[in-house]
Amino acid sequence: MKKLLLSLFFAASSMAAFAQLPSIGIKGGANFATITSSGTPANMIAGSNVYANSSTVTSFNLGVFVDVKLGHFSLQPAVNFTGKGGKFNGPTGQFPNGSVSEIGTKYNLYYVQVPLNVVYHVPFIVGEFYFGAGPFVGMGVYGRKNLSADNNNNGVHTLLSSSGKVEFGDNGDIRSDEYGAGAIAGIKLKGGLLFNLNYDLGLSNIAPDQAGNKFKNRVFGASIGFIFL
Repeated sequence: MKKLLLSLFFAASSMAAFAQLPSIGIKGGANFATITSSGTPANMIAGSNVYANSSTVTSFNLGVFVDVKLGHFSLQPAVNFTGKGGKFNGPTGQFPNGSVSEIGTKYNLYYVQVPLNVVYHVPFIVGEFYFGAGPFVGMGVYGRKNLSADNNNNGVHTLLSSSGKVEFGDNGDIRSDEYGAGAIAGIKLKGGLLFNLNYDLGLSNIAPDQAGNKFKNRVFGASIGFIFL
């Protein structure tokens, strides 16, 4: 699958050589990221039939892109530095001494990501609307994990926490490579200012070995940018 996505990217880039001169743009903004999970019963919350999906973590995105016009369509390869991750809470357990413990794990993950979107442009009075979609490949370059525990023993709370660097790789915490599909939409004004929304759907399992469990990134982003016409 990864080889297919890379082949599509290079093929589309070759086609761009026969189109109009490209425009270059930059953009940056906020990410709202989660991690979905599925797999074996060992990963279920408190023995329920619902798998644990993370809560949202807020991060950021920065990127540069090239827009190659092909009529009302364009090809948009890009290179982005984008934040992902999520926060898992629980399970909560009841112990014989009456204490209750809740454990939280938060992952902040940062990737260099290369998407290739096919974009359709709809002109209007002061600019244009645009929307598109395409595949992406990414590589994890940095991350932090934070662990916290709240032990409540009959109203007396003991808080514990620790943090460390995420190790990327097949023998680490998170796989270094990722692939998926994304969608974008927004408004570009005639002067070049643009307002962009994006959604990244991770399709690869980012967990190296979790006994059948699968963890995948999901990211909603909002950004402001400028395209040099």
